[in-house]
Amino acid sequence: MELWPCLAAALLLLLLLVQLSRAAEFYAKVALYCALCFTVSAVASLVCLLRHGGRTVENMSIIGWFVRSFKYFYGLRFEVRDPRRLQEARPCVIVSNHQSILDMMGLMEVLPERCVQIAKRELLFLGPVGLIMYLGGVFFINRQRSSTAMTVMADLGERMVRENLKVWIYPEGTRNDNGDLLPFKKGAFYLAVQAQVPIVPVVYSSFSSFYNTKKKFFTSAPHRPLRSVASPTGTVTVQVLEAIPTSGLTAADVPALVDTCHRAMRTTFLHISKTPQENGATAGSGVQPAQ
Repeated sequence: MELWPCLAAALLLLLLLVQLSRAAEFYAKVALYCALCFTVSAVASLVCLLRHGGRTVENMSIIGWFVRSFKYFYGLRFEVRDPRRLQEARPCVIVSNHQSILDMMGLMEVLPERCVQIAKRELLFLGPVGLIMYLGGVFFINRQRSSTAMTVMADLGERMVRENLKVWIYPEGTRNDNGDLLPFKKGAFYLAVQAQVPIVPVVYSSFSSFYNTKKKFFTSAPHRPLRSVASPTGTVTVQVLEAIPTSGLTAADVPALVDTCHRAMRTTFLHISKTPQENGATAGSGVQPAQ
C-alpha cells in the first residue's frame, strides 16, 4: 500500500475525531502547540546565533517576536492593562501566576526589555527548547538541590542590579489550574529584598473558559459544537499591578511581603477572571500563603 493514501486517510480520520471528540480536539491543539514550540525554538535559535552570536538577554526580543505569533494559531487575544508599569528602566522582580503550558504566550505579550526568567533545570535538556531558553539568558535552577539554587539566586541578585535586569518568576512554583492561586514560595521575595528592588505583580485571568486539562477541552465554548484546531479560543486579561517597594526591608520582612503580594494578586485574579472558580472560591475568601 502506498504511503500517501495512508497518510491522507490518517489525516482525515484525525480531522473527523477532532470534530466529534472534545478530548481529541484538546490533544490535537496541545500537540500543535508542542510542535510549534520545538519548530520555532530551532528557527529562533539559528536567528539568535546569527544576530548576537550566543547567550544574551538581547535574544529575548527575537524569541518574543516568534512566540507572539502563536496566538494567531489559536485565536487568542490578550488584553493588557497598565503595561507602562513594566516599562520603567529599572531592575525589578516580576511575579505572575502560573496556569499552564500556554503561559509562555502571555509572558511574551508583556515581556519588558532586559528581562530574564528563572526556570527549572530540567527544561535545559528539552532539545531546541532548552537551547533557545539558554540563548535567551534564562537562569536554570536545580530545585532538588537547595544550596545550588540559593547560589544561583544570590548571583542573580548582584547581576540584576549591575546589568539593569528584570527577573520574571512564578512564585507558585508549579502550574496551577484549580481556579485560585497556590501559596507563594519565598525565593522571589528574598531576591527582591536582597537586591533592594521593587516587586511588580502581573496577573493573568483564568484560562478555564477555554482551556482545561482535567475536562480535556481547548475551546472558547465547550458546550457548543466543536471547532477546528485553529478556531477562536478566548480572551486573556493581563493586569499589571502597582510596584511593591522593598527599599529598607530585610529578610525578616519577607513573610509580610509575601502575604501582601499574594493578597493583591489573588484579589485581582478573582476579579478579572469572569468564570466561576472551580473550587468555589470568591473574592475576599481567605487562602493564606505558606509561611
